Amino acid sequence: MELHDIWFVLIAVLWTGYFFLEGFDFGVGVLTRLLARDRAERRVLINTIGPVWDGNEVWLLTAGGATFAAFPDWYATLFSGFYVPLLLILVCLIVRGVAFEYRAKRPEENWQRNWEHAIFWSSLLPAFLWGVAFANIVHGVAIDADKEYTGGVLDLLNPYALLGGATTLTLFTFHGAVFTALKTVGDIRARSRALAVRLGLATAVLAVGFLGWTQLDRGDLTTLLTTAAAAAALLLAIRAITAGREGWSFTLSGVTIVAAVTTLFLSLYPNVMPSTTNPDWSLTVTNASSTPYTLTIMTWLAVLATPLVLLYQGWTYWVFRKRIGTQHIAPDTHPQQQATHS
Repeated sequence: MELHDIWFVLIAVLWTGYFFLEGFDFGVGVLTRLLARDRAERRVLINTIGPVWDGNEVWLLTAGGATFAAFPDWYATLFSGFYVPLLLILVCLIVRGVAFEYRAKRPEENWQRNWEHAIFWSSLLPAFLWGVAFANIVHGVAIDADKEYTGGVLDLLNPYALLGGATTLTLFTFHGAVFTALKTVGDIRARSRALAVRLGLATAVLAVGFLGWTQLDRGDLTTLLTTAAAAAALLLAIRAITAGREGWSFTLSGVTIVAAVTTLFLSLYPNVMPSTTNPDWSLTVTNASSTPYTLTIMTWLAVLATPLVLLYQGWTYWVFRKRIGTQHIAPDTHPQQQATHS
């Protein structure tokens, strides 16, 4: 296996980790409007992800940086051709971070309500748009002989991509509902479990359509196995949450995400962006990669830095592992106690 193949695998791992972790906090953000009945419950939901949401985004920064360094042509074509959806995602992530920090800075109801709406929309849109983006990457887009995207924004909103967006949105929201059940106590925990079952069933329908389409379009025996693993894990996750086994359900919903993202990357390889204009113009792990010298330096840096990042993030989750409920939320008369990291 060449270094460019190894870095394709590492980038796939980074995106998988990002969707596993950021997936549930996108889902929790969506649930602030779907599940929470009042401000106290919305604060409970926000506080479940308060200590970890910014750490989860490190995986996105690392995945983007690794793509830029290891496959500069892939990065250039992707970010120029997908400029509008990726810009929307970036704006949403900025607004989302500001909303988490500024929501509790003032006690006025309108102030807090507006920031809570911002959290909802800036969680929902990226959860949908990431699915649209990756579906287009796997399916292929119009790329010319100069490795430039020649299509338009509307070309990205094809039926396969929209189905991919709907699948990631429901999957992440299901993942978030299971995480909420795992991290809360009382009535909100019971309602999140019930909602997770409904979301899981909706996800199953969409995922069968999306992954089945992917299998027919670009699949082989290996992707068939990972697709089957994703389907089995999702069904077992639904069964586990029905039985009140939140820990197992969260693990299995995570396995669903891992298997689904693995299916997409396996369907893609050895391409990194297939060309629908001419297959010979597709970007591959070979023609889009950096020099072996660059990849060698990156490999040594990854070997040294990755264990430290994993240890730190694991420690963060361990420290903030306890469940919370509305009884742990300070009264609204003390807005300074409502900070995201409270």
